Order: sequence, then C-alpha cells, then structure tokens
Amino acid sequence: MALTSTLFTGLSGLDVNQTRLNVVGNNIANVNTVAFKSSRALFKPQFYVTDQAGSPPDAEFGGTNPSQRGLGAVIASIEKDWTPGSLEVTGRSEDMAIDGDGFFIVQGKSQMYTRDGSFKMNASNELVSSTGDYVQGFGVDVDNNIIPGALDRITIPIGGLTKAKATENVKFIGNLKADGPVAAGASILNSQPLTIRTGQPGAGTAPTAATPLSDLALASAPGTALFSGTEILSLSAKKGGRSLNTGTLDTAGLTVADLQEYLRGNMSIDTTVTPVPTPAPGLSVVTLGTDPAGSARLTITGNMGADNALAMTGSGLSTDSGTAPLLFADGSNGTQISAPSGESVHTSFIVYDSLGTALNVDLTATLESKSDNGNVWRFFASSNDDTDVLAPTGPGNLGSVLGNGTVTFDKDGQLVGSTGTTIQIDRTDTGAGSPVIFKMDLGQMTQLSDTSGVSDMKANEQDGREIGTLSGYSVGANGIITGAFTNGLTQTLGQIAMATFNNPLGLEDKGGNMFTPGANSGVAIIGSPLTLGAGAVRSGSLELSNVDLSEEFINMIISSTGFSASSRVITTSDQLIQELLNAAR
Repeated sequence: MALTSTLFTGLSGLDVNQTRLNVVGNNIANVNTVAFKSSRALFKPQFYVTDQAGSPPDAEFGGTNPSQRGLGAVIASIEKDWTPGSLEVTGRSEDMAIDGDGFFIVQGKSQMYTRDGSFKMNASNELVSSTGDYVQGFGVDVDNNIIPGALDRITIPIGGLTKAKATENVKFIGNLKADGPVAAGASILNSQPLTIRTGQPGAGTAPTAATPLSDLALASAPGTALFSGTEILSLSAKKGGRSLNTGTLDTAGLTVADLQEYLRGNMSIDTTVTPVPTPAPGLSVVTLGTDPAGSARLTITGNMGADNALAMTGSGLSTDSGTAPLLFADGSNGTQISAPSGESVHTSFIVYDSLGTALNVDLTATLESKSDNGNVWRFFASSNDDTDVLAPTGPGNLGSVLGNGTVTFDKDGQLVGSTGTTIQIDRTDTGAGSPVIFKMDLGQMTQLSDTSGVSDMKANEQDGREIGTLSGYSVGANGIITGAFTNGLTQTLGQIAMATFNNPLGLEDKGGNMFTPGANSGVAIIGSPLTLGAGAVRSGSLELSNVDLSEEFINMIISSTGFSASSRVITTSDQLIQELLNAAR
C-alpha cells in the first residue's frame, strides 16, 4: 500500500514541476513582449496521512508528537508579478507607457484593461490598441475643457482644421519715455495754386470743396485740365518715414471734397482729436496771401508727433496712365512747411476677423502733455483693412482711421487711466462678421525714464486666430492630449483614462496582454493619470517585459531537477514493487 502511494506522490511531483516548467517557458517566450508580466508557480503540500496521533505529556510521560506522511504536492497558485518593467523610448507619439500603477482602458466587444501602450491610429483618426480595440479616455466640451467621468473614444484628427476666431483682446507691453519733449506742430502740405479752368462755369475763380475735379486747373495754366474725370488716382506718400499702403480713387463724377476725403483717409489723418491742436488736422481749401487772384490751394494738415509726420513729392499723386498731375509740386510747395516734433512711438500688430483674415493695425502714440502729477499720451489707430468707404463712388479701400484715445500715467510712471481703447474695424461685404471689435489692454505699459532714449510699445498677446491645421500632438504625464496647429494654436483634444484595482492579482488574463476584473480583483477605479493611485503616462515610450532571464533559467534548472527526482521516485517504487512480487513467487 505504501509503495503504491509513493507512485502517486512521485506523480504529483511530476505534475507540479511540469506546470512550473510551463510557467517558466511562457515567461521566457514573452521576454520581449511589450508590458508582459511574468508569473510564478507556487507549490503546497497535498494532504497528509496520520499514522499515529500525538499524545500530551503528564506527570510520568513526556508526550509524543504525531507521525504523518505526505502524499505529494499540488499547485498552490500561479501569480502575476505586477512589478513595472523598464521604459524604452520609441519616439512615436502613439506609443505610451504607464510609469507606476494602473491600466489603460480599451473597448472592443467588451471593456478590458492593458498595460500595453503600443497604440496606433485607425482610418478615422481614432486611437486603437494593437488588436483594434478603441482606447478610452475623456473628451472635451466646446471650450476644449476636459469632460471627466464619461469614457469615450480618443480621436486625434491630424490634418483637421480649427475654427478661426475674431480678436477680442490685445495686450501691450513696453515703456513710453517719460523725459521726452511734448508733441508740437503738425505736417502741413500745400498744393500749387488752383483755379477753375477756362470754359467752365466760374472760370478764373477760386475752387471750393464742391468744385468738380474735371474743372480744376493750375492757376499758372488755367486752360489745361488737371483731371479728365476718367482716370484712376493712386497715392504714394509716407508717414513717420513709413510708406503708406493706400487705395485708389476713380475720379469720375467726383469733387474736390471727394479728393480731400481720399487723401485724409489714406494718410490716416484723424480729425476727431480733442482738444484740437493748432493747426487743426485735416484738409481744407485756403487762399494764401501770395497766391494769384482767383486761386486757392488744397492744404493737408497732419496729426501731431514726429511719428505722424507726412511726406509726399510732386509725383506722389499719379494716374493709371502713369502721368502725375502736378497738384503737389516738388520743392517748398510739396514738402512740409511745418514739421511735427515731440516724443512719439509707432507700432503695428495683427488682429483677426471671424474668418481668420489677418488685419494689420497701426498704432502711433505721442506725448500730449506733462504735469506734476503725471503725463498724458495720445494714441492714433488706423488700418487699411477697414472697409469704411469715405468716397462712396470710388473703388478700393479709402478709409483707414480707426480712432484715437489717451493713456494717463501717474508721477510714478504707472498707468492710471485710458480712453478710446475699444477699437472697431469694419469688415462690410467681406463675408466676415462686421465690425471686429477688440479691447486694447495697456495695463502692462509703464512711463519711466529710459537710458536707451527710445520709447517702446508692442502687442505681445491677442486672442484671435486664423484657421489652422492640426499638425501634431503631445501627451502629458497627466494623460492630457494637446494638439499643435499650424496657426500656432495649442488646444486640448482629450485625456487618456486609467484604471486601478485594489487587488491586481485577482485580474483574469484573457491573452493578448488584456485583462478583465476577476472575483477577487475588486471593481475598476477609473480616473485620470496621477490620480487615485494611478501612475503617469509617458508618451513616446513603451513598457518592457519584467521577465528576469537569469531568474527564469534558475527556475528552469530547479524545476527540471525536481521533475527528474520525482521520476526517480516512481522508478524506485516500481523496482521495489517488482522485488516484492518476485519474492512472493
């Protein structure tokens, strides 16, 4: 009986060591499997047969211990080793590794969990596992804020477009030089003496604002018309040394008043400044004391400040035929006879309309006044992208003045107030929302003495944007996916979700690096990375297998030795049984 049981004891040894060899072989086979977790087989003794029970000691007897024989071994458990593996940098944005505890969540026919982050993009720009299951995460609302709690597919629309947005706020930084001179004077440009040409009503008399352009002539050549009334005029002028981007004017049916508005608008002369400096900015028809009788001049007066200085030569006003009517002649009549001076600064910046069209805005600030309590600066805003048409019968963009305002600093050079900082750009008939209204934030501007001797003012931030294409993305340690667009915008696209379990050893391995909750694992605790005990996401990396080959080789030797020894027990028992049978013959 004892020899027969020995056979089964040896057989149990074969079974457990064979199982252990299977576990070791599986570990070695998956030594290069992404995020593979090794297993170990634990043995325990099978039940024991008690040959003699123990007895307690008494006054005359020391007692005996029980006498028991074991009947072999069985597998106690096969356990996963959830120790994190090393991380390998791959450089692929789709690859992700978990640095710490937790599991990625994937959804196929059922919801499963994995540490394998070798993800890829499908044809719909959705993130999927190597087996095609959808990676789960949290989406975003219309304001690109993460929506926690609601699991959904992760979509990264590479090549997709983001909406354009009209600018609403522009922030400025810089310092306006406090010790510069106050602005004084203004540009004054006088035309040659003009008269109503021969053969027209009122010939030989001074023109007025209502005089048709086709009736104008130089007083020195009253029989020759300056304008035919069929040409297209172009303007070439400078302001503060900067070439102006100007529109054109169709002279058909227009008057001197229309020409005045064309020049005023394209030179960005703001006539609404209060208090009005001397002389008042704008255009007028005046008669100088030295002019011949029956003539008058067209006078252009600019705004104050050196950066508002106007300049135009005799050829500055030309026609589409290439000729230049000598309205403003070279020499003393066509250059500034009163040059503006004083501390000023010019800057330009970009804003966007609702279609994402970039609109250029020019801003000039001049030192208007000084006092013991602080200084006041006046700024002038203009844009050639404004669609206000000052001469309705003329084609092109004829108006650029957006407005003006003041910036007041205290005696410490800190901003204490401002006016006119809400700017409006008309976009009529462009397809965009009109007008574009934005607020200039000057809160970071100062007015202090500057050893460099230069005032500085620039826009450093604005909240509008043109249309952009998603060109790339990155995944942060917290699992938040941030898209990078070609227009410089970065936008949250979603967040990778993670799950943790109170007892990961209780999970059931479904193969393919996929796991499902088991009876003893507890339910999945779903949240975002770095919360609820979950680790961090490492984008561009993969977790390696945690198999230790040296340990597996040792386990293989031990298991094979145990297997061989158990087989020897069987062969020895068999030999003894044969000897017993032979002795019985």
